[in-house]
Amino acid sequence: MRLPVLLSGLLLAACSVIGVRSGTEEPRFESVGRNGAVEIRRYGPRLAAETTVAAGSETAARSEGFRRLAGYIFGGNRSAASIAMTAPVAQTSEKIAMTAPVATTAAGAGSWRVQFFMPASATRESLPLPNDPTVRIIEVPGETVAVLRYAGIANAEVAARQRAALLTALATGPWRAAGAPFDWFYDPPWTVPGLRRNEAVVVVAPQ
Repeated sequence: MRLPVLLSGLLLAACSVIGVRSGTEEPRFESVGRNGAVEIRRYGPRLAAETTVAAGSETAARSEGFRRLAGYIFGGNRSAASIAMTAPVAQTSEKIAMTAPVATTAAGAGSWRVQFFMPASATRESLPLPNDPTVRIIEVPGETVAVLRYAGIANAEVAARQRAALLTALATGPWRAAGAPFDWFYDPPWTVPGLRRNEAVVVVAPQ
């Protein structure tokens, strides 16, 4: 029995290297339109495990947040239970420049929220409590978002450029940004860069 399990694990790891997310659940959504390369999606409410990293660079905060949340889903909880890994990993700046409702630039080092979305079958009652007090279970409300997909290594400079491109694209369409943009990452760091799936995201409303 152990050989098939080992082979299955090796196959999944090999698939993740080339950007194939076999068996990885993603939140369900309805595609409601496009504006060039930008897709408009409608998501329903969903649960997420969330942590806030209070200092450090954007990339370092993502790494630390991932470590904490991975600890939770891989058994670091009151039931010592494993929870299925899903995609994407979400990262949002907590500290946005206070200039106008459309401000999109993080001010200073700030802090960062990192989220793992929970499987669709999970409920608050069924999810175990985290052992780490910095990890909490939250409900993400239903929302309509604009998404710009891109490949490559999403360092801070690249992610910021893609968020700016997303807002620029929305300026000429029927949707407007209703908040600050954020990031979704779908692949582990060992995935071939050109095959990685990253997305710049912003909640939108009709113009």
